[in-house]
Amino acid sequence: MITEARDAGADVTEINPAGEELGAKSRKLLPTLVRNAGANLRLMREEIFGPVLPIVEYTGIDEAIADVNGAERPLALYWFGRDSGNRQRILHETIAGGVTINDCMLHLVQENQPFGGVGASGMGAYHGEWGFRTFSKEKPVFTQSRLSAGALLRPPYGKTFERLFSLLRHIT
Repeated sequence: MITEARDAGADVTEINPAGEELGAKSRKLLPTLVRNAGANLRLMREEIFGPVLPIVEYTGIDEAIADVNGAERPLALYWFGRDSGNRQRILHETIAGGVTINDCMLHLVQENQPFGGVGASGMGAYHGEWGFRTFSKEKPVFTQSRLSAGALLRPPYGKTFERLFSLLRHIT
């Protein structure tokens, strides 16, 4: 995905403060930022399971909301900014599995919040109680008592119903 983005003209920045020399056999991928990647690239259409962060810049909040709402619902939405009005608009006018404000990725390790998608990004949530409920199937069982007033309201009505109906008719 990174190679495809680079070949398509995206700005690719690898984060390597230790100056590590990585080769094809290292099985290690540096944290990588990708800017100006076209919407048609795999990097922008598929889930990324690695240290790659595509950055999408917008000229205004309306453009950002339209972009999010114009695509499949994301697993996660990361919003950076200080404007509380814009933050509220993002939270209320978009749908995502989760939203992280002024950070990225740390929502995954929050044990007191559910993590999961919505729509194409998946259904359900996990972490703690939410995970237990997502991966369990509760089996509700209802047993009607033989002595049930509800039976009086279902056919065949019989003599008891006719007597009650007759009493009600005279009361009203």
